[in-house]
Amino acid sequence: MVVEFPTESELLFEGEYLKGERNGKGIEYYKDGKLKFEGEYLNGKRNGKGKEYYFNGNLKFEGNYLNERKWNGNGYNKKGIIDFEIKDGRRKGKEYYDNGELKFEGNYLCGDKNGKGKEYYFFKELKFEGEYLNGERNGKAKEFN
Repeated sequence: MVVEFPTESELLFEGEYLKGERNGKGIEYYKDGKLKFEGEYLNGKRNGKGKEYYFNGNLKFEGNYLNERKWNGNGYNKKGIIDFEIKDGRRKGKEYYDNGELKFEGNYLCGDKNGKGKEYYFFKELKFEGEYLNGERNGKAKEFN
């Protein structure tokens, strides 16, 4: 039996633990060693101040987390421009298809679609306009083909 130990480039986390869970300051890495997240943890979850990074190294989010969810701060697009602001877990935001076309625009609460929003087909036409609750369509709405 051969036991292989990870090389330094395979480091996924370094930081503080308490009772087997991440607690205190820590740093997460992508599998290739690039910085993924640096910040604070409580009971194994992101909690407190932190910065999250895209795979290309650009800042993705900077602010406060609450139980692993982005709570207060700014989100950035891949070009480093502020894309959204979160206050008390609430934000207005947009989601895009891989080609950059708009997929969704509306309200979020704790990372889930919540409140009014619009969904778009891949070719920019309106697909759905209505209300969401906990990430699912819920309430008054209009659906288009």
